[in-house]
Amino acid sequence: MSQERQVRIASGLFILIALLILLGLDTWWFIDAAKRAAVLEMIGSLSTGVVLIILLVGFFQVEPNQGVVLTLFGRYVGTCRDPGLRWANPFYSKKKVSLRVRNFESGKLKVNELEGSPIEIAAVVVWQVVDTWEASFEVDDYENFVHIQSESALRQMATRYPYDLHEGVELALRSHGAEIAEQLKGEIQERLTTAGVMVIEARISHLAYAQEIAQAMLQRQQAGAIIAARARIVEGAVGMVHMALEQLKAGGQIELDDERKAAMVSNLLVVLCSDRATQPVVNTGTLHTG
Repeated sequence: MSQERQVRIASGLFILIALLILLGLDTWWFIDAAKRAAVLEMIGSLSTGVVLIILLVGFFQVEPNQGVVLTLFGRYVGTCRDPGLRWANPFYSKKKVSLRVRNFESGKLKVNELEGSPIEIAAVVVWQVVDTWEASFEVDDYENFVHIQSESALRQMATRYPYDLHEGVELALRSHGAEIAEQLKGEIQERLTTAGVMVIEARISHLAYAQEIAQAMLQRQQAGAIIAARARIVEGAVGMVHMALEQLKAGGQIELDDERKAAMVSNLLVVLCSDRATQPVVNTGTLHTG
């Protein structure tokens, strides 16, 4: 629940004009009193001038998407969000807090993912202050707090998921970007709630294996890709051999015994599954030897 209290502060334009007119009149009064050597009037004019100058300290400017936190002798008075020139009690302390949307990219963190492999990970966090009271009084430096807690949440989340997707794994850092980003956003938001900050977006901007294992992991990925490709080739080759035998059987022109069928299957699988071009051998003899 928000603890910010918004207050309406008087527009400073008309008060500025009035104070300038009063300062002009006070100056004329002082000069006239000095000509007449009226000491009491001169003292009164000087006192009035001091009061008017103190009142000028009460002016402050509020820019669009900015809040000014007002305190009086350590007590929170309220927050002014109305843009323009404003005037308040000169004894108010005024602290400006930006309400604009901001973003930053964390440094590259080196952490161990779920399976223990060291990885490098970084994230971009888009955030905005929504409660100026919490941002000003709940934490010491809310910008530094956002940076540190975001990196802490990123480090914690990276240890809960593996880098790559494989059997028995539902979510992985590399393959489920949208789901991981949503998890990261929730993790950071939970840590920043007390600082009056809303996380708009959080997503991974850098993800890679650490340098000491990057080459080994690349070889493992290449081996996995080769195995998957080979399995697909074998599956297709078996289907083609089965189709060839069925067509020969349906035609009824060539009868093959089990031995010849086995030889034909072996030759076709060699031709279809080989990663190199096969050399044809022409058989000029008969199908069966006497």
